Amino acid sequence: MIDMEQVCYSYQKNNPPILNNVTLHEHEPVIGAIWGRNGAGKTTLMSLLAGHNRPDRGTIQVMGQNPYNNLSAQSHLCYIQENHPLGKNWTIHDLLTMGSHFHAAWDQQLALRLIEAFELPSKQKISKFSKGMKTAAQIMLGLCSHASVTIMDEPTNGLDAEKRKWFYEALLETYEENPRLILISTHHIEEVQPLCESLIVVNQGSISIHQPMEQVRERGVLLTGLIRDVEEATQGAAVIESARLGTTSKVMIDDLYSKDWKAKAQQYGLSIEKASLQQYLVNVTRQQEGMKV
Repeated sequence: MIDMEQVCYSYQKNNPPILNNVTLHEHEPVIGAIWGRNGAGKTTLMSLLAGHNRPDRGTIQVMGQNPYNNLSAQSHLCYIQENHPLGKNWTIHDLLTMGSHFHAAWDQQLALRLIEAFELPSKQKISKFSKGMKTAAQIMLGLCSHASVTIMDEPTNGLDAEKRKWFYEALLETYEENPRLILISTHHIEEVQPLCESLIVVNQGSISIHQPMEQVRERGVLLTGLIRDVEEATQGAAVIESARLGTTSKVMIDDLYSKDWKAKAQQYGLSIEKASLQQYLVNVTRQQEGMKV
């Protein structure tokens, strides 16, 4: 599917690299989430995978081929950017025509269903669409391409909650019918995590986490109680966030939410809960950056 080996990239010579020695392998069809703070290098990572840029150092292969300036490799790819460039005068009909022309496995029936579901006008130019309708048109192009490697950058921006739900349902349906590698960059990690089998976290130009989603979502233990009790209970633990209010302390531990932690919380009279995935990722990446927590 995709292989990146020791990839470095900078947009200008002599500038610090946006990506630094990135190695990433994904060899099975999965739906994967890409998460990172703004400026972490997510978009650069995706554009390199899509062959839009050539790495300064290292190698990239998509379906066994270098994607940069390679039409054969591009036949396996579909990269939907956040503000995807579409023809200024294109209508939805034009989008369907171009999609079927560039993607051999194009799913016309799904495209027609999505047009109806998202209520996309057939005669209006896409450039005149609302933000939400433009997003829906981009989603349609990505899902209906059936490309072996489909990459979507913030695909739900501009969609309301109901239409995001439709997208997630369509995503699962088309993936089950035609398994392939689908990578989704998103800030809505809580919404997409039930759909995703893999999580890639980009932090300061490197891949800091690449693990099965089911493993990462179980990390992040929140403990609350008297300061002394919290300190005793967390001796030797990886504390990635802490806050105090009067005599009370609340901390987040970088560990699995487990029976052992529940038993320890009961032993020290602490309240315990599972941190959200978003909370955990924000704090673990802050810790990795060496920021004060």
